[in-house]
Amino acid sequence: MALALAVTTALSPALQAQEGPVVIYTAHKSSIVDRLLPVFEADTGLKAEVVQLGSGDVARRARAEAGAPAADVIWSISGSQLSELADILEPYNPPEFDTIDPQFVTDVAWTPYTSVVYVLAVNTDMLSLDDAPKSWAELADPKWQGQIASARADNSGSAMQQLQAVLTIFGDEGWDTYAEIAKNFVLTDSSGSVPRFVADGETSMGLTLEDNALEYVHGGAPMGVILLSDGTVATPDGVALVRGGPNPEGGKAFIDWALSKSTQELLANEIGRRSVRTDVAPPPGTPNLSDVNVVRPKPLIDLGGAEGVLGLWRVAIGE
Repeated sequence: MALALAVTTALSPALQAQEGPVVIYTAHKSSIVDRLLPVFEADTGLKAEVVQLGSGDVARRARAEAGAPAADVIWSISGSQLSELADILEPYNPPEFDTIDPQFVTDVAWTPYTSVVYVLAVNTDMLSLDDAPKSWAELADPKWQGQIASARADNSGSAMQQLQAVLTIFGDEGWDTYAEIAKNFVLTDSSGSVPRFVADGETSMGLTLEDNALEYVHGGAPMGVILLSDGTVATPDGVALVRGGPNPEGGKAFIDWALSKSTQELLANEIGRRSVRTDVAPPPGTPNLSDVNVVRPKPLIDLGGAEGVLGLWRVAIGE
């Protein structure tokens, strides 16, 4: 209560000059939005209007509206996508920016929000963890045809990050390796749909976010999680202020709240997201990333830019 009062009091002078809600574009799934937004509103006294879209659609909509922005904040899309939008974002560092792990700070245009870990979720009623593939290379085995759920890279930041990881890990052989893995895919409309496919037995495996898989594990689904040995992706998603948005002070207040210790602890302990703050512990029961072979995917710009990569991706999946 004291923290909430302190946050509200500190924000009041700036917020008094603003009218209307904070408009937020996000790729967060509904369960996270429904958990977090009431906390934001209670902590700050502000109202929020949230537009939920796939991360690719968030980026495209924000870009299309650049001449007359309707959003104040973009919340939880991949850092690489935010960097592609740098020219329509307003750099902003929250008051506790010095608590953010420097390894996640890569672009002044946006602020790291959580450390997103990408995993292989396995339906343990269909396939034991011992028999499941343990690496990206093993996912290319033809015996897994039709057994791996994956979101589309043209609509999911997480699927794009996974593609970037394969291209980074395998170098000159990256596109060939990805094309072989893609032959085994069952494509879904979003990353959030992947663990549902796995839990319902529509596929025996799926590439998804760690927190998406943990939600089903903690809910009692027959599911286990594998961090791939030849490269576990762990990258920051971000939160960013839209340049020229209708309520910039409200947008800053939202970013301050999102990076506060109490919000980051809630994300870790209840939602399964890893904090970018150095003073917040990882989600209960998850391995320390120092014990994992973590790979940082090459930025999209180094791989030919988003549109170029997506064009080659469509070729790789046979479209």
